[in-house]
Amino acid sequence: MTDIVFPPFKVQLDPNVRHERLVADAERHGLLDVAYRTLDTPVGSLLLAATGRGLVKVAFDRQDHDAVLAELAAAISPRILRAPSRLDEVTRQLDEYFTGGRRDFDVPLDFRLARGFRLSVLEHLAEIAYGHTESYAQVATAAGSPKAVRAVGTACAHNPLPVVVPCHRVVRSDGSYGQYAGGEEAKRTLLTMEAA
Repeated sequence: MTDIVFPPFKVQLDPNVRHERLVADAERHGLLDVAYRTLDTPVGSLLLAATGRGLVKVAFDRQDHDAVLAELAAAISPRILRAPSRLDEVTRQLDEYFTGGRRDFDVPLDFRLARGFRLSVLEHLAEIAYGHTESYAQVATAAGSPKAVRAVGTACAHNPLPVVVPCHRVVRSDGSYGQYAGGEEAKRTLLTMEAA
């Protein structure tokens, strides 16, 4: 805490209060371009980031949250602050999802970090129903490029919104998991939870 002396009084300002004031001032003056928070989940700590348009990034702890924030600063704006309240609704829905009370998400999404074919893949992923999977080949066909199986894998690997945009529901043709940004154990946890 910082001590400020106002004779004859000594006042201590709590760092959390100062941060809340900073966030409120930034919001009021339109200076908060990206708000973020972290959320503890059964698949580890998730970094959640949102712009004024909607949720823009979900990142697993193994992706290095500090590095992700630096990437967001370069790609979107350096005006980033920890501002959990902007992410209250997505946090509530993720909590419901992880406790079995929600099967899909209803929050605004900002897809500015995906373009072209990758965006087509992400748009299709939301159509894969809870408890179901599709192969990379099936997703390639649904996204309009049946031969682009590897590109689907790349799109899933670079999905800026894992869990919410369910790339974990894409598996290899033989049923094996394949790669996942959160790691194989996280993918197994999500698919097992959805299968229950």
